[in-house]
Amino acid sequence: MSRPATAPTAWRVVGWFGFVSLAADMVYEGARSVYGPVLAALGASAVVVGLVTGAGEAVALVLRLAFGPLADRTGRHWTLTILGYGLTAICVPLLALAPRLGAAGLAFAVTMILLERLGKAVRSPSKSALLARVAAAVGRGRGFGVHKALDQVGAFAGPLVVSAAAAVASLWWGLAVLAVPGAVAMLLLLALRRRVPDPAAYDARPPAPDDAPAIPRGWWAEAVGAGLSPDFFRYALAASLTTGGLVTWGVIGYHVTVDGLLPVAAVPLLYAAAMAVEAVAALAVGAAYDRTGARVLLVVPVLVGLVPALALGSTLAAVLAGVVAWGIAQGVQDSTVKAVVADLVAAPRRATAYGVFAGVQGLLAVVGGVAAGWLYERSLLALVAVVALSQVVALGLLADTFRRSAPRRRAG
Repeated sequence: MSRPATAPTAWRVVGWFGFVSLAADMVYEGARSVYGPVLAALGASAVVVGLVTGAGEAVALVLRLAFGPLADRTGRHWTLTILGYGLTAICVPLLALAPRLGAAGLAFAVTMILLERLGKAVRSPSKSALLARVAAAVGRGRGFGVHKALDQVGAFAGPLVVSAAAAVASLWWGLAVLAVPGAVAMLLLLALRRRVPDPAAYDARPPAPDDAPAIPRGWWAEAVGAGLSPDFFRYALAASLTTGGLVTWGVIGYHVTVDGLLPVAAVPLLYAAAMAVEAVAALAVGAAYDRTGARVLLVVPVLVGLVPALALGSTLAAVLAGVVAWGIAQGVQDSTVKAVVADLVAAPRRATAYGVFAGVQGLLAVVGGVAAGWLYERSLLALVAVVALSQVVALGLLADTFRRSAPRRRAG
């Protein structure tokens, strides 16, 4: 399909997707920056914080196993994207009601957190597939990197809004005001849908041999990725080990609050700094990926292995160093890592692949979140050792995957 002469340029569409994510990230990253203190204020222990934040990531990732194939089967990528963003825009501000609910406040907060993460599961495979089509015209590493950098501007601004509101009024007012950027995100998204109904028009590359229509499969076969290549599954496992090994921000925020390293109002500022690091990392690594290839991602397991030793340390200096490592690893995982999936899987099954990829990540995210919370309360040394071992395995799998898949990715 050719692109109409009046259609916006590919870079402009990438930018628009980025601005939608910017506004939406103000909402959910603003809330995520204080999930640890919020849950602690409602009576949660470190194990509960680890369980909820790990389960939240699992919901956001595992349920993409359903919503990825659904997008490819129905072609309703835009509908699922809009629905997913809508869940986030509604559920996060409702967290402000939790302290007014007495004994039910913790359960209500957990429900809202999980529903917000469900919104991520609903939209992410579809949004990534739409963006991958447009980014093909500008370089997928750069396209995903620029999108992530804009996304991170919102991730930086959201925690600042929450921090300011917490300092002036209360933490709960900080959550309530996030309704404003949520509304902005929805208006931008609806406008983008009207201007760019079919992003496939931007992908002018000739079809690869496996771009032929997929053989019809049952839902379960689609959900588990039947027909996807061994290289894809090897890569998904390796990337998921880095996801599961990366200590959740909820545990980090809980640590600095409970240990008295920072006041509650300062925790969102620390998270905002991590988001700024994440934005720079996404741009730098995305550009490096387009120039040098996937081997640039081998730095991720090294960074993930450093995080618990530093970010859960007893001094603020160690925590700050750990937050920098956490931000870089998170930035690469949320941007350039997705570009590899697009290079390994043909367009007709790309949303399915993103769903399967995220599903494997989610299974290890919930295990990692619970394990991190449990080990944190018992032995920091054991937590550091377990994470380090998992990242040695991830590093080996990534190196092997990139070696095996290099000819295929060059051909694509």
